[in-house]
This record gives sequence, structure tokens and C-alpha cells, in this order.
Amino acid sequence: MRGLKLDVFHLVCGDVRGRFKQMFQRVESINKKAGPFEILLCVGDFFSEDEKQNEELIAYRNGHKHIPVPTYILGPNNKNVQAYYENTQDGEICSNLTYLGKRGLYTLSSGVKIAYISGLERPAGATEQEFYFGLDDIEAVRNSCLVNKSSASDYRGVDILLSSPWPHGITTNDGQENKNTSKLLSFLCRDIKPRYHFCAMSKKYFEPAPYRLPSDQITQLELCTRFISLADVGNAEKEKYIYALSLTPVEKMRVMELIQKTTIEIKCPFADLNFNDIKLKGDATESKQYFFDMESKNDRGKCFSGGNDRQHKKPKVQQWDQEICWFCLSCPSVEKHLIITIGTHFYLALAKGPINDYHILCCSINHIPCAAQLTEEDWKELLRFKKALKKFFKAQNQVVCFTERNYKTSHLQINVFALDEGLAWKIPHAFEDKSEEFNLEFETIPQLADSQMLPQQGPYFVAELPNDTTLITRQMKHFPIHFARDVFCSENLLNCDEKVDWRACKLDMDAEKDLVKNFREKFAKYDFTS
Repeated sequence: MRGLKLDVFHLVCGDVRGRFKQMFQRVESINKKAGPFEILLCVGDFFSEDEKQNEELIAYRNGHKHIPVPTYILGPNNKNVQAYYENTQDGEICSNLTYLGKRGLYTLSSGVKIAYISGLERPAGATEQEFYFGLDDIEAVRNSCLVNKSSASDYRGVDILLSSPWPHGITTNDGQENKNTSKLLSFLCRDIKPRYHFCAMSKKYFEPAPYRLPSDQITQLELCTRFISLADVGNAEKEKYIYALSLTPVEKMRVMELIQKTTIEIKCPFADLNFNDIKLKGDATESKQYFFDMESKNDRGKCFSGGNDRQHKKPKVQQWDQEICWFCLSCPSVEKHLIITIGTHFYLALAKGPINDYHILCCSINHIPCAAQLTEEDWKELLRFKKALKKFFKAQNQVVCFTERNYKTSHLQINVFALDEGLAWKIPHAFEDKSEEFNLEFETIPQLADSQMLPQQGPYFVAELPNDTTLITRQMKHFPIHFARDVFCSENLLNCDEKVDWRACKLDMDAEKDLVKNFREKFAKYDFTS
């Protein structure tokens, strides 16, 4: 219900430049006094060009020190620090420290939407580098924010925009413009209309009066943006480098609250800029609709619009970008022939490299990292799918187990494993055997009733068993990626160790289509989306 006060607390930090100890100690102090804070976001230069200074992070990497709040950082702004972002798994640099990726839209469990763009604008004539962004990146973020807009009256903007440089057009109180500015960022700000825009790389704290964006073809609402540039951590002038804010997500606010005038406002800094030289490939409201021909018996098509990221990413270097994520239905390269059925928030699809004919995935349509971040509405539909699958498999004289690994993956995927009823009693013992083999400790809890039963911070693995109990662990350091497959492929269950790695049992497209068609036809009477 819109209008309820559902404030969530966040921290934003400016250029860290390797002063990790000072920054995290300050965050821990703030968190104890005024927290808890849901997230810490870092803009500007996170790593120093001085290798010795960056050694402060070693204690956090090896677990001797703990990062107090889940921390998300932008990418490099120069080639000298680019190596620190390489070879990360799903963007994870260490526990509680994640690289967001080059661009995207990240949606928190609270509903707060965070758009972000890493690096600097690529100068004219410069070759492409990981630390540069261009028009394609700006357009991808823009489309991610606008893709679910159905009319000019329902777009409310995003909550936060993160960038390292300033947008072109914003000047300090003495009329000076920061040397690190980007006209592409100005264009992005104008179109996505963030409530807060955080930047850095100026060595000064600067927060002018908010500016109001005029109504346009994107929205009839005149929305307000607060621009905030944060200073360096540990700066000699003791200028502000950490900013705390509480937010009610834009989607949960009344329209009157969004357009309410503030006491002092300044002219929109982009009002006089000419953007005619910025040519987009297509309009988000027209080109970003995604259709999936389900090839069902009544030739029904279903249409879904996908946003980008976050829910970013980003990762080989974590790309929480729905144009990149394999599991987002808005990804242009999604293998739609694997899709079995689509609901409002979730879809079922054949698992890639299935261990048997009934091995499927239940995935979120939009980019949500894990089940712990599901809204109440999302959770209700997930339960409907689980109940439908249980009934379906029971009719096949099978039991079903649901597993989720919130570790080294950026998109919510629930593996659905079905086995003959006669093997049901062996499943807990198979988990026990494999946990001993990998030196893991699991806690047994009741059947999952809502997302709050899952860890709200940090990685985890969870398995819902046929006996209505749930196994869960947060012991995720060096957690085996194929643990669930290890369990079900073990000798006591399916006895197919050769299928532990999905790549070893990939099927050709025709075989995949046959399995999908067979499953869809059998599941039809239980499919509530029909």
C-alpha cells in the first residue's frame, strides 16, 4: 500500500582510495549508534593507485577483520587499479564486499532502486577500456529504469543514481565546474530522474539545493533530484565523506510526496544543455518489450517487460544487467526454448544440463539476487509454484526437493529435483553424507513460510526436503558450487556421478525442446498461469 512509512537506512561513501581500515571503522561506529543500515554504497575511487595502501584490505579478505555492513562498490576509473576487479566470482571481492559491475539497476529487498554506472565517460577518439563508459552503457541503464513504464503518468523515477564523475552542467557555489564531468551522465539524469545522485572525485563535499526536472514524454510528474558529491575518506579538511539517508522507495510513496516542493530549489542544471548529438538506438517504451512464444496448444503468447540490473549486476565481474544476465527474461540471448511456463513474478524452465527429465529451475522474472529479498507478493507466487509442483510430482509417484544457492550467482534460481517416492527417506542421509565429505555444518529449521526465515545478509545455501524440513548453512567459504547436484547424483540417490557438472550432460536443442514439451503437457493441469 502506497503512503506507508517504510524507511530503510543506507550509507554512501566517497573516494576510499585504499583507506579501508579508517572507512570500515567509521561505518561500524555509525552502524552501532544509528543503525542498522541495510547497505553501504561506495562511489569514486575505491582502491588506491598505491599497492601498499591497498594491503589494508588483506585482513578483510582473509577473515581476520569483518566488514560491518554489506558494501557495494563501483568499478575502476583508471587502468592502474583495474587488476583489483579482475577474477572476481559474481563480483564478490571478499565477504560483504561486492563489485556492482559496469552498469545496471539494483533493486534492494526493501524496493529501493539503485541505478549505477562505473568509470569515466570515454573521451572522443579513445579506445574502449573497462574503466570507460559510452552511450551504449548509458542507454542500457536508461532502458532498465524505463522498461516497466506503461504510461507517462506512472513513471516515478529511481531512488538513487551512483556514478564517480559529476554530470555536466552542475557547478559549485563559486561557479566552477568539476573537471570530471560527463554530458552522457547529464542525459541519463534527465531521463531516469533519480531522487538522489551520489558522486565523488572532487575531493570536496558539495550538496547544493535540489533541482526539479520538468515533465516530459517520460513522465508527467515534475520530480526532484538531490545532487551530493562526497569528499575523500580521511581528507585533511575533515569534509563529509559518509552520507546516511533513510528512504521510502519511490514505488511506495504517494504522488503528492514525490512532487512536493522544497523550500529552496535551483534551476535544473541540464535545462539549457543540447542533447541532440546523443542518438539512442531505440525508445525504451517501444523496443524493450519482450515476448515469449510458449508454443502452447492454444498459441497463447505472454508479454513481460524486464528492467535491468539488480536486482546489477555484474560479475565475471558481476553484471547485474538484465541485458546480460542469462536468467532475466529481458535478456536478448535468453534461451526461450527452455521455458516451460511463465507467471507474474516467476517462470519455470528446464535446467541446463539436467540430471534427469524432471530437473527444472524456478527463477524470478526480474533480476532478484536471492529468495531472502523477495517481497510478500513475490513469495506468495513462489509458494503457488512449489505447491503446484508438489502435486504434479506426487501424481508421478515422485517427491520433490527445492534448493537455492545464494553464493557466486547474481540471479535467484531455485533448483527443482524430483525423485521416486521410494528414495524420499534417503535424501536427508545423502545431505548428511555430502556435508561430512565437504566439512559443512547444516542447521535444520521448519518449512520455509516467508523470506524472513532466510538470512537477510550474506550468502547461504538452503534445501527444502520432502519431509517438510529445511536444511540451511551460511558456511559458504569455498562452498562447492555443485553441492546440490553432488547430493542428488550420489550413489544412494540417482547414482550418476558423471552428471555432477552440468556441462558434462548438456543436451542438444532438439532434446531440450522435447523435454520441455513433455513436461509442459504433463504439468498443464497443475499450471495456475494458464
